Amino acid sequence: MIKTLNALYDSTSSCTLAAWAQDPGTGATRSKPRYAKDKYALATGITPPLSPAIATLLQELHTLAAGDPLADVMPASALHFTFLAVTDALYDRPQPPQELASLKAAFMDIAPQTVTISDLRLVALPDQLLLAGTPDAVSLARRQHFADALLASPWKAALMQRYGNTPLPPPFWHSTLVRYEAARLPVRFREFFEDQRTSRFGGVSAPLMLALVNYNWSK
Repeated sequence: MIKTLNALYDSTSSCTLAAWAQDPGTGATRSKPRYAKDKYALATGITPPLSPAIATLLQELHTLAAGDPLADVMPASALHFTFLAVTDALYDRPQPPQELASLKAAFMDIAPQTVTISDLRLVALPDQLLLAGTPDAVSLARRQHFADALLASPWKAALMQRYGNTPLPPPFWHSTLVRYEAARLPVRFREFFEDQRTSRFGGVSAPLMLALVNYNWSK
């Protein structure tokens, strides 16, 4: 599993580097925000302590983003790794989601659990930078169990709408550190990724939670 996941991260970044080489500019700006920032989604994930290595990484990314309204960098106070998102951003706070019984039952079937993700590294998408790693075997198995349970529950439609054509559960174990509101990241972020591509940023571990969160878990 570790070799397969690392190969996927490598191939994803290699495809992005090839795409960047073809298009040095940032391309078209998004006509509307990527996410409804005033809405909330149901999701499971962890909010681990901020390690010195990740704190430095985020500080460097915030410096690169300074003065650029298109650059959205994760706040250091909102570090999180999604285990499995359940819905799109559908809810107005503090509106309580309805029909939670089957979701809570599926979640309690895998709780309590501490999720550990190791060997964290940067992975590049055309308009994003991710911090991704490899989960421990228990977390891997329990996410599969949780996804299977939701797909056999009234939450199937919401889950499939959230992930579209992505396999369930999704293969990446990651946190999105940078989102750029254009087709491609600017050169300074590309150069930063290439400089840090072989760097490793340790690991994270924290209790799994089910929560109603905004797009970047800052609320």
